[in-house]
Amino acid sequence: MHTTVFSRDAIHARRRAVVKTLCYRALMVTITVLVAWLVVADIGQAASIGLATNAVKTLTYYGYERLWDHVSWGVGASR
Repeated sequence: MHTTVFSRDAIHARRRAVVKTLCYRALMVTITVLVAWLVVADIGQAASIGLATNAVKTLTYYGYERLWDHVSWGVGASR
């Protein structure tokens, strides 16, 4: 059996992951805006809070992932 590094399935998986990520972030922005709206009772401020916090969370997560790239714990050769 011949396997290749690149496959059509991998491309579909990548696209699926991107779509899932974007949908999840949209859901999180919506939830944050709704919660902020309940707290501040102003939709404009709530939208600003939702967009700002999600931008910060996205950048923070990226940094967090990059930090974990330097941690070798739990990464090793398979048995």
